Amino acid sequence: MFQDSPIYDRLIAERGDIPLQVRREAERVSREVEFAMQPLLQSGGGHAPAPGRPAPSAPTWQRSALPPGPQQR
Repeated sequence: MFQDSPIYDRLIAERGDIPLQVRREAERVSREVEFAMQPLLQSGGGHAPAPGRPAPSAPTWQRSALPPGPQQR
C-alpha cells in the first residue's frame, strides 16, 4: 500500500503494523460471527423465508428517548 514511504516504514517499525493487525482481527471476528450464526441460519431464522411461507414483516419497535435526569454509567 505505502511502497517506498520512509515515514510509514518508520511508524511500522516503532508502533507495529496496526492496519494489518486490525484487518486480521476483523477477519477473525467475522469468522466467529459467521460460526455463531450458523445454527440460526440453518434453523430457518436466516434472511430467506422457508419455501411456501411469507416473509416476516419488519420489526415495529421504536427507540424511545431517555427520561430527563442524571445519567448513570
